[in-house]
Amino acid sequence: MTIPFISFDDGETGLDWLGLTQALADGHALPKAKVGDTLLRRGPDTVLSRTAWIDGLGMAVKTATVFPGNPDGKKPMINGAVNLYDDQDGTLTALIDFHLVTKWKTAGDSLLAALRLAKPESREILLVGAGTVGQSLYEAFRAGFPNAQFKIWNRTQPKAKDFAKNTPDVEVAADLAQAVHSADIILSATMSADPIILGEWLRPGQHLNLIGAYRPDMREADDLAIKRSRIFVDNFDTTVDHIGELSIPLETGVIQPQDLVADFYDLGAFAPLADEITLFKNGGGAHLDLMTSRFILDRWCLEK
Repeated sequence: MTIPFISFDDGETGLDWLGLTQALADGHALPKAKVGDTLLRRGPDTVLSRTAWIDGLGMAVKTATVFPGNPDGKKPMINGAVNLYDDQDGTLTALIDFHLVTKWKTAGDSLLAALRLAKPESREILLVGAGTVGQSLYEAFRAGFPNAQFKIWNRTQPKAKDFAKNTPDVEVAADLAQAVHSADIILSATMSADPIILGEWLRPGQHLNLIGAYRPDMREADDLAIKRSRIFVDNFDTTVDHIGELSIPLETGVIQPQDLVADFYDLGAFAPLADEITLFKNGGGAHLDLMTSRFILDRWCLEK
């Protein structure tokens, strides 16, 4: 039997964002995932493998190689693939492009939370960060909130202007504080180690969705923003102790463990309150790669 390789372009053809959020919700109704990571380094080069197994869905091994010295424009710095295995007999069922899975997993993760935590009538969405993730967040939230207007802010204004130029219905925000205060949904996807979203800018009823920080020393929101919010995460096990966004304020006593309301394994608790700020921390995890990969494979098979 020929094992399919699903490339980025072939796989993306049959996908839709709302369908993915339903697949993620369905995946969290199954038994809790078993996950494990391995990390190997050789000087500046890295190979990272993340593994997940969900009874009833299958197994996935997502491997990424990071080679910072690859010549720009000739060989990409980040490469990888997802191996998807059958739950019943352990056979390899598909090999899927790493970048396809990462794009849809990351933005779909945040969209699922926002569809449940943000006001359905949200009309203004602020993108903080004009990188690749910002583009996929725009695509996802355009599908989830089709009547919303979008603004983009970036540390370097030329990059924000380029983003807006290539996306005609996005307006550049010159002042971050003003843009945060006026937005109904704030999506932050930066590589900042120091907080750039300040709690004093926030107002009741907003939804703050934090995507960028992924290391123990990284944060996008300050203590006041964290303290003022009802806090939700995608997975307690892969997010709370591993990412500075929450681990630092927990260690310093700014918040307590009981201040973390729920993760996706308790989706029923994801509900907005009109007079409160909701905060979602997107931490990712191999279980989300597995759910996303299964969705990609199922849609790819329908297209064939």
